[in-house]
Amino acid sequence: ALPVPLHLAGGLAAYPHLSLAEKANVGRAALALGRLDPADPALDRIDFATWLRQHGQSERAIEALWDLVGVATLNATAPNASMALAAKVFKTGLLSEPGAADIGWATVPLGELHDTLARKALDTAGVRTELRAKVGSLTRTEDGRWSVESAGERITADTVVLAVPQHETHDLLPAGALDEPDLLLDIDNAPILNVHVIYDRTVLRRPFFAAIGSPVQWVFDRTHSSGLKGPGQYLAVSQSAVQDEIDLPVAELRERYLPELERLLPAARGAGIRDFFVTRERTATFAPTPGVGALRPGPRTRAPGLHLSGAWTATGWPATMEGAVRSGFQAADAALHDLGRPHGHPLQEAA
Repeated sequence: ALPVPLHLAGGLAAYPHLSLAEKANVGRAALALGRLDPADPALDRIDFATWLRQHGQSERAIEALWDLVGVATLNATAPNASMALAAKVFKTGLLSEPGAADIGWATVPLGELHDTLARKALDTAGVRTELRAKVGSLTRTEDGRWSVESAGERITADTVVLAVPQHETHDLLPAGALDEPDLLLDIDNAPILNVHVIYDRTVLRRPFFAAIGSPVQWVFDRTHSSGLKGPGQYLAVSQSAVQDEIDLPVAELRERYLPELERLLPAARGAGIRDFFVTRERTATFAPTPGVGALRPGPRTRAPGLHLSGAWTATGWPATMEGAVRSGFQAADAALHDLGRPHGHPLQEAA
């Protein structure tokens, strides 16, 4: 295999959506990006699009290449993304090692990966798991422990890891836990919309594809993973950074996406629609806007025994699964260290 970044040369040369001049400019920008330090606070204060234009990237290159990757990983278009977080994504995925950009996808529902298997491991470890139990308050007891009120029950603990979204964290934090708790309210959220279409026949012959020059972003074949029975095919259209679409009526989304899928997939023309539905995550991720790095707290608070976790905390990553996993390790490591039981987890870098 060719060394980094030469391993990208073949794919870039064969990419049909850019001119030769644009490809050359992409190569120069990639070399410049590879020299950046994503932890540099100055990078967090500028947006990705500004940096790209300063490094010779055309609007077509931004749309057809940089945003193709960036929107899916950052949940933001280049003008709305912190350069620091964009640099983290592209350095890690494209400029770290030849196999870093390999694409994997789940062949089972994500709930089975994230919920079923995790709960099995927790049950085996003797952990009590409560579902759909909203936390009402988090307070200190007279003996310095923590009292968590949830579903009419009070649970007392020496250590608490608060792993809820940033705005809910703000509401639950006791006074003095953070120097500037209101900064959490300045971390915005970004939505993800999924359009689900079940056809009466097979219309896509590959597991997924991405579209350029289309309102459609990514399309995945979920027929097998969903357990769909009988003839037909289940496609999921995954749409990131869709602030302008997240609240549109289902009928309007149907009018927008079905004709576009027919344009992209000739086999869909004339196919019957067995089902069409939409799932919306209005607060799917934190918004990776310029300046967000200064707003994200680490796992420790000023309150002994209280730690923070969540993809929105200071992981150095955007709101990816890798960032979320790292935040959990950071909080657990901090909690164990404060309990006098320091523990370096060997799986941390595998995340």
